[in-house]
Amino acid sequence: MNLKNLSTILEKEPRFRFKQIQDAVYKQFVDNWGDVSNLPKNLVANLKENYPLKINAEIMSDNGGNTKKAIIRLNDGEQIEAVLMRNKQGKNTACISSQAGCPIGCVFCATGQSGFKRNLQAEEIINQILLFARILKKEDAKIDRIVFMGMGEPFLNWEEAKKAIETLLDKDKFGFGSRHISISTIGVTEGIRALAKEFPQINLAVSIHSANNQKREELAGINERYNLNRIKKAIEYYLSITNRKVFFEYVMLDNFNDQGEDARELARYIQSFDKRHLIHVNLIAYNKTLAEFKASSGETQEKFKDFLEKNHISTTIRKSFGGEVVGACGQLKSF
Repeated sequence: MNLKNLSTILEKEPRFRFKQIQDAVYKQFVDNWGDVSNLPKNLVANLKENYPLKINAEIMSDNGGNTKKAIIRLNDGEQIEAVLMRNKQGKNTACISSQAGCPIGCVFCATGQSGFKRNLQAEEIINQILLFARILKKEDAKIDRIVFMGMGEPFLNWEEAKKAIETLLDKDKFGFGSRHISISTIGVTEGIRALAKEFPQINLAVSIHSANNQKREELAGINERYNLNRIKKAIEYYLSITNRKVFFEYVMLDNFNDQGEDARELARYIQSFDKRHLIHVNLIAYNKTLAEFKASSGETQEKFKDFLEKNHISTTIRKSFGGEVVGACGQLKSF
């Protein structure tokens, strides 16, 4: 919710009321104004009428309860999805959306194939965090990490995403640390440069998926504008400013981008960077959508990883979460 417009309601209240309300929303994660015991009844009634706390969402959980997908209905009827994941160490990651749908149109991604509806407002981005924070509060747990890896391309909605990040970092609100937030992009170079200047401590992940421009164009039509050379220049700039690790996301598609030559092209691309030691590759198993792709076998993924590591490239095969609730990487969609 947006607290900036509370001035009319609070004009006759003591100045400390705003701080009480802000703490209730962003620190206590209340979902009912009636639970805020330090507010007078008339103010509570006014807040209930003019600033409702309810977030219209359907929650789906996997059998183990470690992954929860939220289908959130926005005020105009559009829907978005976000995912909460708990790892073996008990750490909770919120994967949030920045757009309703996605304009990129990656052919292997359900979000991209569902089309683009609109950009999200900062408040709608923040509501995803509030929703999961309220759920975890009941379990005496908290969000440990936030990743902008849900629906949409954050850098194509950067002004609103930036406002949301500022709210997340604000010590008087959520108070998250920059290094606990990650932004994932298909390679929007203007956004990579903006992140370096404006939030140099936030983690950057770039969805490469192939180090071959032709193949990358087949997967994501945006490659014509943001080709591998332009992306390299933007990342080199990012590294020169931040000196921080960059994560390359690489979805493994059977017999498309998982062969020996694909690994060699990726290795050559990474080795062309001045600070190649700061690039880490995350190999991601393809999660089934309506696209006519198959996931690379476990053996193929291991061979790919071994080749990169032999070429002194830090690589991980990333564990997939959310398949049971159709909430894994590439499976989120708007309806």
